[in-house]
This record gives sequence, structure tokens and C-alpha cells, in this order.
Amino acid sequence: MNKKDIPIFAQKLNEMFPDAKTELYYTNEFQLLIAILMSAQATDKQVNIVNRNFFKFLKEPNDGAKMEVDYIKDFINSISFYNNKAENIKKTSVILSEKYNNKIPKTINELVTLPWVGIKTAKVFLAVVEDAPYIGVDTHVHRVLNRLWIVKTKTPLETDKKISSGFTKDNHAMLHNTLVLFGRYHCIARKPKCETCPFSGKCNFFKKNKI
Repeated sequence: MNKKDIPIFAQKLNEMFPDAKTELYYTNEFQLLIAILMSAQATDKQVNIVNRNFFKFLKEPNDGAKMEVDYIKDFINSISFYNNKAENIKKTSVILSEKYNNKIPKTINELVTLPWVGIKTAKVFLAVVEDAPYIGVDTHVHRVLNRLWIVKTKTPLETDKKISSGFTKDNHAMLHNTLVLFGRYHCIARKPKCETCPFSGKCNFFKKNKI
């Protein structure tokens, strides 16, 4: 797929997923940030099961700042890397409570200074709460863009750096959630649904692997 095809690609994904939005459970911006943090190396489904209970107690940074790390671990111990995540939920809560007066910063540069918050988490958060023109490159997005040869990269971080030259800001905003859902439910890691994919004609992965 060539760069000139990207607007058509973005529009088609929008038609496939017209009501695309994050599948993470949350009720406010702080909980969204924590949910994204927790979703690293874990599925949204797993995180949502945990957070429907955890978020009854963790409603704002002050709540997390008062919690002991072991108490947080008791809530999230079914999630991968829960020890590290619990420690960083505590640290992030303290910083947001003391430095930001319980508010969440709204710039990438500020967000990535928070514990466990990387560029992907920051972009996903801002795309959701501010409708900012960012694509949070997770494993799904990285896989789809490489399979379609829109980029040729080895890691999500490399993909994140590449897409800024290929997509317009309008495409970024449109593609954020649709790309994730396309990778999660259609262009899946094992046995992707190539036979029913509208992009198979321009997909080198399909051409290379079809029987």
C-alpha cells in the first residue's frame, strides 16, 4: 500500500468501525490514564474486569496517594506485571495529587514524565480526552501497518516515529481507534481474516502468504 492510499484506507476503516472508541472502562480522566497504564502487556478485557471493582475505590489521584502499594496489588494481581504497575500507580497518584492538584496534564512532554507513562500511553490518553490527532501505536497498530507495508519497522516505537511522515493530522485522528479495532478483531496476529479483508488487494502480507 502506498502513502497515496492512506486517506482511502482511513475512510474504509471508519466505515468498518463507525463508532470506534476505546474499549477500556473508566469514568473520568484519571481512571482512563490508569487503565491505559494497566493495559500494557494485558488485554482490555482483563483490565476492565479488574477495574470495574478497583475503580470503585480509586476515583481520583488523592485516593491512590493514600493507598499502600500492597493494597493496590491486591486489586490488580491478575494483571501482568502487577507489582510494577501497582508501584507506579501509587507514584503517579502522588505526583498528580501533590504537583498537579489532582488534575491530569494535557501535553505529551508532561505526561511522559509520569511513572510508567510512555509515548504510546500519552498519545492514547490525549486522543481520547482531547480528540488530539495522535495514533497510539500498540502491538495491533504496529502489526497492521507493517503487514500493509505502510511502514517497515521492527518495534512499535519505530512505527510511531515513521507514521508522522505518512499520515496527515486528519488521518491520525480518524485512525486512532479504528486501527486498534481492525488489528484486534480482523488483522489478528494468528490467522488474520485476509479472505474478507477489503485491503487484501494492496496487502503484501496477503500476497506473500495466500495459498
